[in-house]
Amino acid sequence: MSHVPHILAEEFPEFVDRIGQLKQSDAHFSRLCDEYHELNRTIHRAETNVEPVEDLAEVELRKRRMALKDEIYGILTASEGAQ
Repeated sequence: MSHVPHILAEEFPEFVDRIGQLKQSDAHFSRLCDEYHELNRTIHRAETNVEPVEDLAEVELRKRRMALKDEIYGILTASEGAQ
């Protein structure tokens, strides 16, 4: 299988350890990461024409991925001060 871009560890390499910690201790954060991962795979499959979708649908998927990424980043940066 080809490499799937935009995985969280590559998007936020400085937070790899914190992502693992929060996935274990915060159910909401874990669900966000799972949703991001599934959505990212869907987008990758669309981009590589494994499972093509309409252009507008692909744009909406990317917007949702960005919103999830923003929410995840917000949690990661907010939790830095709580450590």
